[in-house]
Amino acid sequence: MVTGATCSPRSSRNPCPSLSGDDCGLSLSLPQVAALERQIFDFLGYQWAPILANFLHIMAVILGIFGTVQYRSRYLILYAAWLVLWVGWNAFIICFYLEVGQLSQDRDFIMTFNTSLHRSWWMENGPGCLVTPVLNSRLALEDHHVISVTGCLLDYPYIEALSSALQIFLALFGFVFACYVSKVFLEEEDSFDFIGGFDSYGYQAPQKTSHLQLQPLYTSG
Repeated sequence: MVTGATCSPRSSRNPCPSLSGDDCGLSLSLPQVAALERQIFDFLGYQWAPILANFLHIMAVILGIFGTVQYRSRYLILYAAWLVLWVGWNAFIICFYLEVGQLSQDRDFIMTFNTSLHRSWWMENGPGCLVTPVLNSRLALEDHHVISVTGCLLDYPYIEALSSALQIFLALFGFVFACYVSKVFLEEEDSFDFIGGFDSYGYQAPQKTSHLQLQPLYTSG
């Protein structure tokens, strides 16, 4: 006989009422797609610092999806903590490309770890951009060439800034989502704690009961 325990699923309160557990985890797929898209363009532009940051972000999003599907609140808390760093990194990128304060693209090559003079892929491949090589330029360094980019509908610093702003928006959504879902899971763990098995609820082994009715025995003497 089991006393003081009520059997219930691990998470009876679905954090996404209209979705299943797997579909709820897929709600983080949009940040994943956005991170993969950004990773591709950073690879094309040889932006090593953003490539490293994007890789860590992709791993964190996978961790958040796994935590949502498997009802692991600790993974979601780690994901939310990473998003705070991710917002700070993207804010720095916006300031860098818009040259806020003392930041300068012509002097600082932070995005390539000062290993090359490569700029954003959007510098030469932005919408409407026309690239013209400048021949016999005295500004050309060894193994480099000088180009002239004209006619861009939107300059590459603004494209990079808009991309980072989108990442910040998705990160804020993911942070709220992770905090809410982890809160739901923690409440469920407090309500239905099965870590110690049924022992924590005072499990008692079933006892056999006899259906024989005892009758008094009278002897004549």
